Amino acid sequence: MNILFIALILIVILIVGSILLQPGENGFLGGGSIMGGGENYHTRRGLEKFLFYATFVLIALFVIMSIFLVRAA
Repeated sequence: MNILFIALILIVILIVGSILLQPGENGFLGGGSIMGGGENYHTRRGLEKFLFYATFVLIALFVIMSIFLVRAA
């Protein structure tokens, strides 16, 4: 059980890291769309694409492990 808690903490640290490493939007709150700015869409490539998908995989692992730990307790 302790190993699962340690794994869950490591997954949380990886999620935070992957979110912080992703490039942010330009401007205030999503490219300044609140202030009348236009939307800026671009294609993810390379490391940005990997971090994007890795974040979703890590979040899915986090949810599955959390449910498993709640049911095991």
